[in-house]
Amino acid sequence: MTTTRNSHPHGNQSVLIEGYELEDANGVVILLHGRGSPAANIIQLSDDLVPTPESEQKISWLAPQAEGNTWYPYRFIVPTEQNEPYLTSALAKIDELVDAAIETGLHSKQVLLVGFSQGACLALEYVARGTRQVAGVAAFAGGLIGDPEAERLSIPDLAGTQVFIGCGELDEHIDVAVAERSAQQLADAGATVDFRRYPGINHAILEDEISAGRSLVASIPVIGPRPAES
Repeated sequence: MTTTRNSHPHGNQSVLIEGYELEDANGVVILLHGRGSPAANIIQLSDDLVPTPESEQKISWLAPQAEGNTWYPYRFIVPTEQNEPYLTSALAKIDELVDAAIETGLHSKQVLLVGFSQGACLALEYVARGTRQVAGVAAFAGGLIGDPEAERLSIPDLAGTQVFIGCGELDEHIDVAVAERSAQQLADAGATVDFRRYPGINHAILEDEISAGRSLVASIPVIGPRPAES
């Protein structure tokens, strides 16, 4: 008997929405959950990341669900082929959400990615591959995906892209040295990078990170009105 492997395992998974519908929003934040944690958990961060009441931003918060609550099966530092087809599917899921925003008249630079742990790694990898140029990334405990000792494909010009990476020095899942190296690689590609290492901290999201993420949300550009429908 022959079995067919699903090439897009995350494709039919749900997407949670909070805040404004895409058609009414002037900014989008895609929230990417960690391994074993559903989208319903990370979308709660929208309450903490929301801009100040006087802001002109109308944010649509999108939290895609990974198949089995896992974006890819193995650690983020193994060779990327070991995490296929899940990794490619996860990146494609982000593409689909960015494209959905663009279809409503928004620009990809009005989309920000926020992720924790596995979701943070996924967000950073998405930016590094450059299929769509988004506003930036807030990565809470994450690093670029793939063997850190292997040569990776070149990262495109990331000028104008803002990146925050926070990582605890005692994190058992994300090596802080890998996170810091990832920050440097993105900075070398032209991104504006804010890397923060936290002494004595394990695998967690800190209020300092939330504050940094909130600043990135506040920096999403409010571009003029959408083109009128013909």
